[in-house]
Amino acid sequence: MARSHPHAEATYVVIPLTDGTFGVEVRIPDTYPTTVSNFATEIEAESWIARHKSQVQADAGTQRWFRRSGNMPRRPAE
Repeated sequence: MARSHPHAEATYVVIPLTDGTFGVEVRIPDTYPTTVSNFATEIEAESWIARHKSQVQADAGTQRWFRRSGNMPRRPAE
């Protein structure tokens, strides 16, 4: 069964932060929203959104969405 990338249906909103920087609120259906922060300008935040969407599309067919941590044991080959 083919699965979609966890961020395939995410929505992104640039938000001003109290310290004068900007953040990107990322909302994924059925999860709590999270904020990626500390962009100096709105343009930098928008650029991050574009790069992230592009990366999600590029990764969608590979199903290798998250990198394995160096401390986790690898599954044996089948």
